[in-house]
Amino acid sequence: MAYTHNLGFPRIGARRELKFALESYWKGQISRDELKAKGAQLRQRHWRDQSALDFVPVGDFAFYDHVLDMSFTLGNLPERVRHHEGDALDSSFRIARGRSAPAADQKAQCPNGVTAGEMTKWFDTNYHYIVPEFTADTTFAVNSSRLLEQLDEARAQGVAAKPVIIGPVTYLAIGKARDDSDRLALLPRLLPAYVELLNALATHGATWVQIDEPILVTELDEEWTQAFSTAYRTLNTGSVKLLLTTYFGQLRENLPLVAALPVQGVHLDAVNARDEVEALNAQLPAESVLSLGVVNGRNIWKTDLNATLDWLEPVARTRGDRLWLAPSCSLLHVPVDLESEEKLDAELKSWLAFARQKLDELRVLANALNHGRASVKAALETNRSAMDARRQSPRVHNPAVQARVAKIGELRHHRNSPYAHRAQRQAALLKLPPFPTTTIGSFPQTAEIRQTRSRFRAGDIDETAYREIIRAEIARCVREQEGLGLDVFVHGEAERNDMVEYFGERLEGYAFSQFGWVQSYGSRCVKPPILFGDISRPQAMTVDWITYAQSLTDKPMKGMLTGPVTILNWSFVRDDQPRSASCAQLALAIREEVLDLERAGVRIIQIDEAALREGLPLRRAQWKEYLDWAVSAFHITANGVSDETQIHTHMCYSEFNDIIDSIAAMDADVITIETSRSDMELLDVFDTFRYPNEIGPGVYDIHSPNIPTEEHIVQLMRKAAERIPVERLWINPDCGLKTRQWNEVIPALTNMVAAAARLRATKA
Repeated sequence: MAYTHNLGFPRIGARRELKFALESYWKGQISRDELKAKGAQLRQRHWRDQSALDFVPVGDFAFYDHVLDMSFTLGNLPERVRHHEGDALDSSFRIARGRSAPAADQKAQCPNGVTAGEMTKWFDTNYHYIVPEFTADTTFAVNSSRLLEQLDEARAQGVAAKPVIIGPVTYLAIGKARDDSDRLALLPRLLPAYVELLNALATHGATWVQIDEPILVTELDEEWTQAFSTAYRTLNTGSVKLLLTTYFGQLRENLPLVAALPVQGVHLDAVNARDEVEALNAQLPAESVLSLGVVNGRNIWKTDLNATLDWLEPVARTRGDRLWLAPSCSLLHVPVDLESEEKLDAELKSWLAFARQKLDELRVLANALNHGRASVKAALETNRSAMDARRQSPRVHNPAVQARVAKIGELRHHRNSPYAHRAQRQAALLKLPPFPTTTIGSFPQTAEIRQTRSRFRAGDIDETAYREIIRAEIARCVREQEGLGLDVFVHGEAERNDMVEYFGERLEGYAFSQFGWVQSYGSRCVKPPILFGDISRPQAMTVDWITYAQSLTDKPMKGMLTGPVTILNWSFVRDDQPRSASCAQLALAIREEVLDLERAGVRIIQIDEAALREGLPLRRAQWKEYLDWAVSAFHITANGVSDETQIHTHMCYSEFNDIIDSIAAMDADVITIETSRSDMELLDVFDTFRYPNEIGPGVYDIHSPNIPTEEHIVQLMRKAAERIPVERLWINPDCGLKTRQWNEVIPALTNMVAAAARLRATKA
């Protein structure tokens, strides 16, 4: 008999209920008790949605971030928050975003907030986690109350609870030592904390604990490999059964290690590691549970149930009741419920599965294994029809697009002239001062802007009225930038709902959900567009807005575009062709927009590739292939312009030091990057690598309401000037400003401009 379970459920809510509750709490509009009640309500609803499973995850819910919650569970808190009194929830918000609710911060004598924790991507996803911080003196003190309280809640609801925690080796691997000490040296201190936690869960009635070790799908050196053996010998106390959980990739050389660890079960991502199922089944002890991730937890396409059963049935015969079925990873990365979608056409909708539907797929697969395919004949036939229809649909394949991609080799894959020559011509045209100031693209998306878009979509105002309102907002952004004294302007992006969705809506081959929200970090949600077919650009997408903004000022106005790799990585991408092929189609479409902007007189064009590193394979051996086609896509997009046109790109919240060669190979005239949270640590690579072009290290952490001081910005830029020649430095925030309020943005940018003036006066 095969059993079913889940690794994690989307926590934000089908209608983003958690997002709105969090933001209300941070504004002081609801109490802490009301926020906690909303969390409990969501947990109960999500457990109800999973009640048909044999095991339901508990502890996967977090108010901000599950990695941050694990740091609290282990008592690993940065020193800067420990001396502030108050609720653990408020302390977690201070680590995550620099501050909590105003009343809570006042009570804790923390009215001006603290430095927010560093944030980066969770492996190769668009989910951001708060990086655990370590020093040589770090100690751990378990606080299991969060998990035990949720266990009690789940038991009261009658679900078969399976607590979820991050494993000790992955926890150390994804953190950072702030004093350059050895993270693995902390393992002897960390393991007793884990033993204590597991014992507490066992005492509280847990029989199985899911212990996530996704670092096992990466290359590990001998020291880290040994750490796994040491860790799991220590954790094998017999108090609870451990399900060692891996996801996002293949185990490869780590498969024998995993099979030999003293745990009672192993989860394998059988979507990404399908060819490892047979080997793991053979090597795993007969009495161990083999959990297989058989539906994709990262994408929204239906599982081919019949094809899955073809390879799964032989495994079921050998593993018997020690076979568990699950999604490949936590369903955190997909929307909640397809049934909420009323505007998707029936054909496309029949190809999709969101979180609740993926659990239904597990049920069908388990019933087919346990009772025979005939028991779910209707469901299997419906699934087969949907899979066949998608494969044969003319909506998916466009011969004209495929013909254009076939001719990509005829395009120029480099700029007309080297950077040094381009820089001279651009300087003569733009006449910018030293330390030129700019922003990354967006300005605050006010309630009025969002309401205007909603009214236009609903038909309450016509296009003429809509355009007038957006133009007025663009004019406001231009006035504010004039008043601030910025050197290079942006139009503010008032017309854009999201940096990917906006472009997807204007490209053929995309579809859009109403409620397909996915958590990116904290209360920040994105609604990835659905890339289902060949991509083309019917008409210009941004030219009218940018040229209108340029008509309002003599200052240079940046054209703002999202790059092909980022559009790809932040979409739900078709799985019937290589991702590189879809990216090439996107590159051709964005290239057309770049050339139209240049023809319209726009002399600075920013092509954001914020997600370049996010698509990097988890194994270094596969990096070159990805980087080759990703950088090529940027070249296709950017390299049709003249030397005088300055190309910018932007990357945020990613460790990119190890791919700096590829970033330099993109040959953007100016790159802007996030460095504020890491205190310019990301610039360490320039101690040994001479970056050839211009760079703007972000000096204003836009993910925190804290306002940087002029002195702080000056100090950061002086650190940057130690590594980058002054004549090639820009000053800018670390990301777009859409999530901030004007009353935060104006003083922050005022300080940024003042810092630039001071640096010019003192020549850094």
